[in-house]
Amino acid sequence: MNENRSVWALNGLTGGLIALGLLLSILAYLSVMAMSAQHNHATDYYKIKNEKTIKMFSTENYKHVVDAK
Repeated sequence: MNENRSVWALNGLTGGLIALGLLLSILAYLSVMAMSAQHNHATDYYKIKNEKTIKMFSTENYKHVVDAK
């Protein structure tokens, strides 16, 4: 007979529920942070100037992008 029992043991169903709650809370936190980042950057528009002078193979194309703010 196993007499080495503890009230605070976290094995079995109790440990599984605690682990599940921890994982779900981490998932909720990361989801909220992702939605917040998407919302903040969704309104960050940019504008392209001189569209006709952009070349397909060029390292200078970054000069055409300007902030629309």
